[in-house]
Amino acid sequence: MGTLEKQMLVEEEEEHVFKSQFSAVPVPENMTLPEFVLHEAELYADKVAIVEPVTGKEFTYAQVTRDTRRFCKALRSLGLRKGKVVVVVLPNVAEYAIIALGIMAAGGVFSGANPQAHTSEIKKQVEASDAKLIVTIGSIYEKVKDLGVPVIVLGEERIDNTICWEDLLDASDHAGSGAMNETIKQDDLCALPFSSGTTGTSKGVMLTHKNLVANLCSTLFSVGPDIIGQVTTLGLMPFFHIYGIVGICCATLRNKGKVVVMGRFELRTFLNALITHEISFAPIVPPIMLALVKNPVVGEFDLSRLKLRAVMTAAAPLAPELLSAFEEKFPGVQVQEAYGLTEHSCITLTHGDPRKGHCTAKKSSVGFILPNLEIKFLDPDTGRSLPKNIPGEICVRSQCVMQGTLHFH
Repeated sequence: MGTLEKQMLVEEEEEHVFKSQFSAVPVPENMTLPEFVLHEAELYADKVAIVEPVTGKEFTYAQVTRDTRRFCKALRSLGLRKGKVVVVVLPNVAEYAIIALGIMAAGGVFSGANPQAHTSEIKKQVEASDAKLIVTIGSIYEKVKDLGVPVIVLGEERIDNTICWEDLLDASDHAGSGAMNETIKQDDLCALPFSSGTTGTSKGVMLTHKNLVANLCSTLFSVGPDIIGQVTTLGLMPFFHIYGIVGICCATLRNKGKVVVMGRFELRTFLNALITHEISFAPIVPPIMLALVKNPVVGEFDLSRLKLRAVMTAAAPLAPELLSAFEEKFPGVQVQEAYGLTEHSCITLTHGDPRKGHCTAKKSSVGFILPNLEIKFLDPDTGRSLPKNIPGEICVRSQCVMQGTLHFH
């Protein structure tokens, strides 16, 4: 059989496409990501949206909305044009979501960078994205000072040849409305996370407002009115990662919950935050679960005071024996595993709310297909789609799929 005949035979074979078991969910067509995330925030004006346990700093929904608008206005007054990139080199801090949403609201493109990365890596990201601004803090400034891009320094610290965050926001309060006000559409880019995936060099993943809004609509399909304003989420996973900024910050703010921001993991601080702030949902990684199971420090705390209802692990497989040990020590806590791709705007496969008839996924699985998504598995050698229970390369089709990638030069 010739090559052409084989190709025709493949095309004639049945396509194995797996769809969600749940009904499609609507995706608003006229909202940017900041508008979607902060929708009806005024109804929760005095509710704490973000808190940083170590410093005690907190922002209410009124303050998040206000400072997002102030930063948006400030960026426009600095001349940031639609589609231009702002690289954010910060650890997890209370202002992080405000900065990201402010950039997007101004029509800019948020690109988070790992604050622990070497200067050379940050330089590659700044140059590849043709960034027009950098946002950082004083302790990281040395890494970015010679990159030839204006730098905004967070906090009240004043460093020569930089723009002070507090001064910038104050100036925006007194500025007129003469700055360029460009119309932002859902199909405009709003995020450029850099990801190497599992292979290859790091690349910029081009995501639009619609990509991220659609992903949140699918991810949050299980959240009913009874949950709005009720969930307190741990913000420990890095916010420069798509899971941190979208899956944690944006998802929680959309549901008018509270994000408890932690810049690094230290077991006692972590446990104290879980108890003191009554965290109900904790996205973590397997090594943290191992510490909770094995480390004797845990015994210093009264675990009966925990309000934790669920933990979610992603980015690495969870060993079955660790899952069993965790469930034994924390019997009232649901363990969810999820799978997501930066190229798919974040979560792709996950869990629903059993109380709403959405069932609980099989143990040690990454859950089920979210609404609005189609999945197929390809044989990498033949390109054929595969029936169920056969390993293959995962492909996904939805409104969440990236627009393309931007590679390092």
